[in-house]
Amino acid sequence: MAKSKTIINAKKQSYISVPSQIINSLSSSSLQSLLVSPKRSSSGSFFLVSKYTCRSPKVWFFALFLFGLVGMLRLGWNVNTLILFSPDPDPCLQTQQNIDTIGQNHDSSVVSASNLGQPPHHSDEELGEFWKQPDGMGYRPCLDFSREYRRASEAIVKGRSKYLLVVVSGGISQQRNQIVDAVVIARILGAALVVPILQVNVIWGDESEFSDIFDLAHFKSVLEDDVRILSSLPSTHVMTRPVEERRTPLHVSPQWIRSRYLKRINREGVLLLRGLDSRLSKDLPPDLQKLRCKVAFQALKFAPPILELGNKLAQRMQSKGPYLALHLRMEKDVWVRTGCSPGLSKEYDELIQDERRRFPVLLTSKSNMTYHERKLAGLCPLNAFEVTRLLKALGAPMNARIYWAGGQPLGGKEALSPLTREFPHFYNKDDLALPGELEPFAKKASFMAAIDFIVSEKSDVFMPSHGGNMGHAIQGQRAFSGHKKYITPNKRHMLPYFLNSSMPEAEFNSIIKELHDESLGQPELRSSKAGRDVTKYPVPECLCNDVRSHSV
Repeated sequence: MAKSKTIINAKKQSYISVPSQIINSLSSSSLQSLLVSPKRSSSGSFFLVSKYTCRSPKVWFFALFLFGLVGMLRLGWNVNTLILFSPDPDPCLQTQQNIDTIGQNHDSSVVSASNLGQPPHHSDEELGEFWKQPDGMGYRPCLDFSREYRRASEAIVKGRSKYLLVVVSGGISQQRNQIVDAVVIARILGAALVVPILQVNVIWGDESEFSDIFDLAHFKSVLEDDVRILSSLPSTHVMTRPVEERRTPLHVSPQWIRSRYLKRINREGVLLLRGLDSRLSKDLPPDLQKLRCKVAFQALKFAPPILELGNKLAQRMQSKGPYLALHLRMEKDVWVRTGCSPGLSKEYDELIQDERRRFPVLLTSKSNMTYHERKLAGLCPLNAFEVTRLLKALGAPMNARIYWAGGQPLGGKEALSPLTREFPHFYNKDDLALPGELEPFAKKASFMAAIDFIVSEKSDVFMPSHGGNMGHAIQGQRAFSGHKKYITPNKRHMLPYFLNSSMPEAEFNSIIKELHDESLGQPELRSSKAGRDVTKYPVPECLCNDVRSHSV
């Protein structure tokens, strides 16, 4: 979880103190393709056959051979098949025509179930067991709201007296969670929501605004029947001093929200909320749960430039068949915060321990436990060696193409060497992007994380090395998209077998597979996981397998 920030962009600060700043509207410009199709070579001239050449039997034999070859081609033999089965493993080295078409027809939302790009279809027999998708049991999106909810909507979206301002913080996935809660809180209060302000990230220096990352027009359009969304406060409330609330406790109910804020926002007209992370209860009435899904899976669409480039990179990974996406949580701050050791060398272990001693506030997990206790409890990220062994046990082929998302790991490339030795077709966005494509996003951590999100979500198989907001968001999105394969490492139960060096490899693989039989993205009922977020477990509130249910 990103550290809470205290520094806010000066422009936004004035807007919060005296909310007169108008949030920038969405730019309609799209990222222009940096690729130019090569000129086609001119066609060659016809063979000129003299009367003397025609008399040669060899020439006639050659002519018959060419005639037969042309006939075979006309009967349907596809020359492109040669390209698909080319031995070149690099997905970037495609024909120029394929590259030029990347991003075409991909102006749809990366977080909309009906618009998600699907990988090329291959049968399980062709691809092998590892790429087999889980049984979705017929679950489909069903965001049909109750009659009472729809009846109340007209008054709420036409309201002109109450306005909610929110400041959201953290990384992009943490911000997404808070934006979802902000919409629901606005609905509970019957207030219009001013476009959320993204707090400046002092760690990454990212000053991006909402409309830089998300498609604002789409956000407003999708939610127009649920909550009124405004780019700025109206002139009647510009000079109103907002009621500011910083002390919202964790997991509050709609009743608490109303009792705490309703009178104040009715009186003052404007309410400002900060630090929304995990403030709203995960157990809400059905209509509000559906609204959470609607925001997370349909309204929060990435801005066109991000979406275009993310789709390009995903298509480059898809160009030669299925691919696996790994979210590797191996950055220095992750090891510090979790109280775990990277297992690279004594030098790196001491570096992490020293950082933890100097900044004990960074340790966010079970500070009374030793490292070994955390490890055995499944609270530590998997390192590259453990990820490699798990993938091999689950049957990932050595020629599997892997996209890895996340920041640079502690230890650099050497930290990834166990993976790259076993799975050499290993790429990230820097490997896939052509010169200049990432340059507009180079200093925007949120943009880079969004690109990782897109490519990971579109993968055939996804696996995180540790929990976290991005992994949770992708888990829910893949469920909403038809339960695409999502491997949840069963760390607590599998690690004792990792420590048993005398166990035969075949026995180890069999045990690991059995431990993960029910952790491959199958439908999981949230009703059996009270307190869990519906945007991670959308069944049964947002997904139904009743054919009579209204599908979105």
